[in-house]
Amino acid sequence: MRDAPGDGGKPGSGQSEPGHAESGGLAPDVFAGCLIEHHPDYPGWHDWRLGEEGGYNRAVLGTVLVRREDNATVRTRIFPQAHHLNQSGHVHGGITLGFVDVSMFAGAALITGLPMQQGVTIEVSCQFTGAGHSARPLDAVVRLIRETGRMGFAQGQVVQGEDVIAGFSGILRKPR
Repeated sequence: MRDAPGDGGKPGSGQSEPGHAESGGLAPDVFAGCLIEHHPDYPGWHDWRLGEEGGYNRAVLGTVLVRREDNATVRTRIFPQAHHLNQSGHVHGGITLGFVDVSMFAGAALITGLPMQQGVTIEVSCQFTGAGHSARPLDAVVRLIRETGRMGFAQGQVVQGEDVIAGFSGILRKPR
């Protein structure tokens, strides 16, 4: 098992998990239209499988883990790989932005229970504040701060442990 700095939702912590009564009573393997399973190597985390094996989310980002922190916050995680790095050996800003986009939708889906994979990104704003390091998991902590009939407004941070890599906000259009 890899090191998981910043873990606050260990098994038995009483925090809600996808597929359980707190998240609408859906089956453990399907949540908001996405395949989601408890990850055997990362207790308390779920494997967020959206799209085909060769599609962007899985081919570029790799394994995306998700965990609900509370009723309004979701944490997503990827593990930087060689193809995620820039010429300086740090996580490329484009990977960070792509991860932010995927994380906002995963967060909105887990918070609202809606099948957000048919939603659309309206706007993303990102402020880079530090370099992402290849040897540490990259987390996005996403909060849904407002929801209307057709839109969701998210904000959060990309972190590695206590180090803030970026801050972000975005507007998502919900699926019809």
